Formats: sequence, structure tokens, C-alpha cells
Amino acid sequence: MSYLNELLFGLYPYVAGAVFLIGSWVRYDREQFTWRAGSSQMLRSAGMRRASNLFHVGILMIFFGHLVGLLTPHAVYEVFLTSAAKQKLAITFGGIAGVMCWIGAFSLFKRRLTDPRVRNTGSRNDLLVIALLLAQVTLGLLTILPSLGHMDGSVMLQLAAWAQAIVTFQGGAAAHIADVNVLYKIHILLGLTLFLIFPFTRLVHVWSVPVKYLARSYQIVRARG
Repeated sequence: MSYLNELLFGLYPYVAGAVFLIGSWVRYDREQFTWRAGSSQMLRSAGMRRASNLFHVGILMIFFGHLVGLLTPHAVYEVFLTSAAKQKLAITFGGIAGVMCWIGAFSLFKRRLTDPRVRNTGSRNDLLVIALLLAQVTLGLLTILPSLGHMDGSVMLQLAAWAQAIVTFQGGAAAHIADVNVLYKIHILLGLTLFLIFPFTRLVHVWSVPVKYLARSYQIVRARG
């Protein structure tokens, strides 16, 4: 069991991370015409804006919440925030964001299944990605249940220690989460798998956030004559 734990949570994160970075770079370099969001809003806009906004706002909140929560060293915030208070904040913030994202993802998934125009012009790959994201958000919400059973923040510290050990290339990272609830482990594995398949799906459009438009000069349009 310790060997399997080391394989899944000590080695697999680096495999998924390497494929994520190298695969994204290769696809951008060799297949730029496939680098797109693949939006289907033009085919049927009914309900699309609400579902898309809920999904994207929710998933951004979740992403940055995980990024700050897992990668911020305990010593940085322990002066003004205990680990128990941090866990309560994570449950509240993550719960709200998770519900928003779940409603949006479910609506988008249902739309691709039930709308003939969207279904016929989409791909199985698109449907798989939305299904995996929906499953991941569901798992994230389910982890709230075991979290309520240990409100001292101890497991939060274990998960953070694992994530920080992985990104800083420390040995023995898998040992930090060897005894956590299986829901956390499945949630982590599915998250790593999403990074693994990222370069081969429409998710690559995440790299192309149009930040430059915020600083772009205004376009001047003059009337004829």
C-alpha cells in the first residue's frame, strides 16, 4: 500500500505536470489552429450566459482558493489565522464556489446532451471534459463531509504539506497524505488527471486569457464623409 501511495501521490503528480507543461507548449507550437475555446453559444444562446458565468466564476474561485490555501506556508498566516479558522473559511468559500460551479457545469453538460444542434457539432472529447470537471467539483463538495468531522485544521495542514512538497521537489511528499480520507485522495487523483489530459482538450484556451485587451488602445470609428 505504501508503494501504491508513493506511486500515485509521489510520482504521478510529476508525470501529470510534465505532460501538462510540455504538451501545452508542443500543441501551441505545432497546432495553433486547434487552440480555441470551441464555444457553442452561437448555436443556441438560451441559458448559456447564466450557465457559463456560474461555471467560470465558480471554477476561478475554486482554482485561486486552492492555489492560495494549499501553497501558502502555515508560518505566513498563523499569526492572524489559525488552521481551524482557515478550514472554516475554506469550507464556506469553497462550498459557495463549488455550488456555483456545479450548477454551471451541470447545465452545460445537460445542454450538450439534450440540445441536438450543440450535440451534433460538438465532440465526445468536449463532453468528456465537462463530465470530468463536473465529477471533480462533486468530489470537492463531498470532501466537506469528512472535513466537518475534524475542524481542527489538521488535515488541511497535511494536504498543504503534500502540495508544497510536490511543487518544491521535496522527497517523501506522498507520506503527508498517506492516512487522509479516501475522498481527498480520489479528488486529488482526478485533479491530476485533468492536468494530464489538459493539452489534448479545449482546456488549453485557459492559457489564452485576453489580458492584453485591458491595456489595448481604443478603436476610433469615424462616419463616412
